[in-house]
Amino acid sequence: MESLYHRVAADLAQRIGSGAYLPGDRLPGVRTHARAHRISVSTAVTAYQALVDRGLLEARPRSGFYVRARQGAQPIEAARPAQAAPPRLVTGQAMAMALIKAANDPAIVQLGAAVPDASFLPTQAISRALNQVMRTQRARAAGYMMPPGAPELCRQIARRMGESGSSVPPEDIVITAGCQEALSLALRAVTKPGDIVAVESPTFYGLLHVLESLGLEALEIPADADDGIALDALSFALDRWSVKACVVSTNYSNPLGHCMSDNAKRGLVRLLGRRKVPLIEDDVYGDLGFARQRPSTCKGLAPDADILYCSSFSKTLAPGLRVGWVASSGPRRERVEYLKYVGSIASPTAPQLAVAELLGSGRYERYLREVRGQYASAVARMTDAIMKVFPEDTRISRPQGGFVLWLELPEGTDSFAMARRALREGVSIAPGPLFSASRRFGHCIRLSSARQWDARMDRALSTLARMI
Repeated sequence: MESLYHRVAADLAQRIGSGAYLPGDRLPGVRTHARAHRISVSTAVTAYQALVDRGLLEARPRSGFYVRARQGAQPIEAARPAQAAPPRLVTGQAMAMALIKAANDPAIVQLGAAVPDASFLPTQAISRALNQVMRTQRARAAGYMMPPGAPELCRQIARRMGESGSSVPPEDIVITAGCQEALSLALRAVTKPGDIVAVESPTFYGLLHVLESLGLEALEIPADADDGIALDALSFALDRWSVKACVVSTNYSNPLGHCMSDNAKRGLVRLLGRRKVPLIEDDVYGDLGFARQRPSTCKGLAPDADILYCSSFSKTLAPGLRVGWVASSGPRRERVEYLKYVGSIASPTAPQLAVAELLGSGRYERYLREVRGQYASAVARMTDAIMKVFPEDTRISRPQGGFVLWLELPEGTDSFAMARRALREGVSIAPGPLFSASRRFGHCIRLSSARQWDARMDRALSTLARMI
């Protein structure tokens, strides 16, 4: 005779199969489910766990049970050559500018830019914080907040970094206009035009813009979606070329989504330290891991190493606030502060004070606990939708944080041509060559999952599938 929990599990599985619960959806809590179906909590827990064992659900600690994306997506298998290609100047980022401009067009389905939809952001909390600043600190908010920035914001950032394992004094922090400026200032602090900078491949195309603007040569080091930057290839490159800096996104990188292990992070720091090459650590997605515990940083694991740590609140609170920072020490920090002043004098004051208020009140942490699950659900739903309509041999990254997906399409796909055609049909995507100084990844694209799901999203993915 079939047990009760088997019948409960079968009913849930049927509803998942029919689409009543979609990938990424959170199921009712076990107590709620038990009351609604007049069963014991233990029966509900056993039924849920049975579906976890079958791969239909996943359990997230202190969050609940969620519908998993359908199994069967082929994982990314990035090439891992032992040797890096020669360094080269970065040029021709015109397609990226077209993509960025398309992000301002409400008629375009925005899958290309890694910018969260407003529905994922705490817009009401930000509005209240800004209003409070203008009521209580109007005169201060109207003036310059000279570098390094608002003292209370530097203190709050230092506190948060300390809680995640990076002991950084407030005086080592310089506030910037987002992470893009943070990366630019860090690079300017340790390089000069013509220098070689090691970067992951693929890497964030905004970083390539910065390298191009500074006249720096990019030395592409292969990375994969599981382990991140290939330390063996980096070691070879450091032996062969005079590298002046290395830029690495250690946690939930854009576009691959990998999170480096602590051992890999320590290995990276040791490798660069032996060659006296400064590390510029980009951790803009570090707060957006799907797990409850925040991952470590190289800055935290090696506090005495030559590391310039860059991050911002653009992916969490709001990109429009333009609040980021660089954490470094000694002459590095002094150089960053000077470059910030001569480049833009100061970052806007009111957003700095508002972010400090949000951090100090605890609202930022409460928001993160909620939005991590939303991003995990969005990634799962996008993955499932792609698997339904894209060719079977499409490979999809499996990020454990952030909200972007990297897709390897069938060989022969021209993602640049596809992106241009998609724009004409009202859909923006990021073609793979944007993420490489040498225009690799011609059959790859990056998609953003941080969108409100509606009929336009379904049509957009179907349009892309038809093009492929």
